[in-house]
Amino acid sequence: MDIEELQTFVEVADAGGVSPAALRLGVSKSIVSRRLFRLEAELGVQLLARTTRGAALTEAGATFRDYAARVCAEIDVAKETILPAGDLRGRLRVAVPLSFGQTHFAPILAEMARRHPQLQIHTCYSDRFVDLITEGYDCAIRVGYLQDSNLIARRVGPLYGKLVASPDYIKAHGSPETPEELVAHEALMQGTEAWQLMDGDKIITVRPQGRFKADNGPALVAAAAAGLGIAYLPDCLTHEFIISGALVPVMTHYPPPPAAAYVIRPPGQHPARKIRVLTELLIEYCEPVPHLAPAPLR
Repeated sequence: MDIEELQTFVEVADAGGVSPAALRLGVSKSIVSRRLFRLEAELGVQLLARTTRGAALTEAGATFRDYAARVCAEIDVAKETILPAGDLRGRLRVAVPLSFGQTHFAPILAEMARRHPQLQIHTCYSDRFVDLITEGYDCAIRVGYLQDSNLIARRVGPLYGKLVASPDYIKAHGSPETPEELVAHEALMQGTEAWQLMDGDKIITVRPQGRFKADNGPALVAAAAAGLGIAYLPDCLTHEFIISGALVPVMTHYPPPPAAAYVIRPPGQHPARKIRVLTELLIEYCEPVPHLAPAPLR
């Protein structure tokens, strides 16, 4: 039985259709369909029921999927075990935040690709919440505060932030000094999120309001620099603006609590070596760099 056929079947089962599975695998839909046909012919049973919306597992397919996934995972571990030390092959699909992924994490992923020329790295840059299991990602880099989930997280570096506004905004509206004053100001937000601030050792939750919203950090930085309101942002996005005077910190007596950058992966007994290597490279780069500010790779 061909391992590629098993892997393809697992991808189709998890993705819910041939088209998304082909996108994950980086092959054409016709190749995916041929692999499925050969597998079903060899087993003598229908594994997937094709529909106009995609593909649904049959009863036999649902049973076989778990066995096929375990076989594929064991084969991956076996391949890694016999590879020369440090050598990586196969494919690594990573979800990375858009806000500073392109400036802070993209160079690290490029360095990993340089060190491992036989490894395929497929990266998605987006600030939306990516479902690793449903969308077929090996891991994700996430920043901020982690939500409770069944995913496994490894901290790779610190992340600090502050509230900022432009001098023009402060001149026109004043600078808030307390959380109570903050809620009366225009807040620049990604959605309807709450802001956490430190009052000594105590965390205060503030629910600000504002008319300008954007789904990524650089857009909020631009809005803050334009004088539209107060933004709650990581230092790695704002430090150059603060140095230039385009933005200034506000409410410095109530700083945001320290956050971090993490590598997140689906649950499993052992992480794939390619995920371990990426994690170690991120720690090597991120831990010594204050606030994840851009710095050349060592």
